[in-house]
Amino acid sequence: MHCVTKVELSVCGSNLLDRDVASKSDPFCVLFHDVDGNWVELARTETAVNNLNPVFGVKFQVDYHFEEVQKLKFAMFDEDKCSTQLYEHDFLGEFTCTLGVIVSNKNLHRPLILANGKPAGKGAITITAQELSDNRIITLTLCGRKLDKKDFFGKSDPYLEFHKQGDDGKWMMVHRTEVIKNTLDPVWKPFTVPLISLCNGDVDRNIKVCLNILCLYLVVEFECINPKKQKKKSYKNSGVIIMKSCKVGIDFTASNGNAREPSSLHYINPMGSNEYLSAIWAVGQIIQDYDTDKMFPALGFGAQLPPDWKVSHEFAINFNPTNPFCSGVEGIVQAYSNCLPHIRFYGPTNFAPIINHVARFATQALQQDTAAQYFTLLIITDGVISDMDETRHAIVQAAKLPMSIIIIGVGNADFTAMEFLDGDSSALRSYTGEEAVRDIVQFVPFRDFRNAPKETLAKSVLAELPQQVTQYFKQRNLSPSNTMPE
Repeated sequence: MHCVTKVELSVCGSNLLDRDVASKSDPFCVLFHDVDGNWVELARTETAVNNLNPVFGVKFQVDYHFEEVQKLKFAMFDEDKCSTQLYEHDFLGEFTCTLGVIVSNKNLHRPLILANGKPAGKGAITITAQELSDNRIITLTLCGRKLDKKDFFGKSDPYLEFHKQGDDGKWMMVHRTEVIKNTLDPVWKPFTVPLISLCNGDVDRNIKVCLNILCLYLVVEFECINPKKQKKKSYKNSGVIIMKSCKVGIDFTASNGNAREPSSLHYINPMGSNEYLSAIWAVGQIIQDYDTDKMFPALGFGAQLPPDWKVSHEFAINFNPTNPFCSGVEGIVQAYSNCLPHIRFYGPTNFAPIINHVARFATQALQQDTAAQYFTLLIITDGVISDMDETRHAIVQAAKLPMSIIIIGVGNADFTAMEFLDGDSSALRSYTGEEAVRDIVQFVPFRDFRNAPKETLAKSVLAELPQQVTQYFKQRNLSPSNTMPE
């Protein structure tokens, strides 16, 4: 007698290896089965963005043959490229067993193993089996209306998650809808799930539906709450944090090459673009929502300026020192393009003057009583630096102020110095020996994201900014009342 039943396998991971430099891994799981000694792919889950503890919404359905030994392999990968080829992605570990072991355990938790047989850190996989003995299905069509606005690039990016409660009282996700971009009135595609998956076949059983907003970005304004004062009935807040200004600094030093030569990073090609313009457009669209009035002070450094051709390390690229502001990203692009023919690339490449320039504004902001302003300096550079000691000292001092620095590296140079300033591996120290009270620098090599989706670049650019803002105000005994994304 040939006995077979269909089984649904749910997969989640925990403590996965972090293979991404600027953020967390983006894992997905691939299921293989053994066919005559060869592993053949059966299916794969969706990718869980920036998550070391993924709960996958896509389920695996397999036929369970009672009288057969069915070998399965679950392999975790970190998605790095838009490719279906697994060798294009980083391997995070795997687990091999038989389907019979999973079915008999119902909920199997095991460590992940690397190709060399060693543990994949503390990485583990949990596989839950559900026999699909009930053939009934349910098709749901859902929509939302007047949802909260959470995304500062536009509206919200909502999706739904459906959970059922297990015998142990814990909730397990059984379905996740697609994400509907930029809307407060989403209409999700109809979907069908087995009734036994949704509620164990019991139509009177409670399920939990969670509305989630896909959000990568830091809120622009939020209240500060002092826990010590919160107990008072009359207490409202300790002020408001405002992401007041994003300032832009552009590297015009000679290390970029002659702007008239195609080899230069500043050379504008026949398509009207170059490395710097690409970075300004891509990153500018991300950071512009953190400037309350969309007016950017855009400064250049390392160039000789007319009419006396003296070198300057902090000049307005619109040549208006009393009003260096550019209207939006378009204004920066226009000022940059107009500036190029009228300056001479020179040197040295000094970061400290422009950091100190923004630090002066951040120092002035501390005088405010009703609102706390926070400043972000965006530096776009080829990575060469001449004043490392002075820059280290400037960053250490700036770490005490309400400001952060995002450095975008353009071109294919060695960015070791920029990675050192990032301070992820060890705390940055001044030449005096003073240690930075917090990390305020995020370095992103633009070449790694040149053809990446906007959301991927945004995740990298803003990877540390929420934590930096929160850490600064917590050091001042103020904490945001809003929950901020990590």
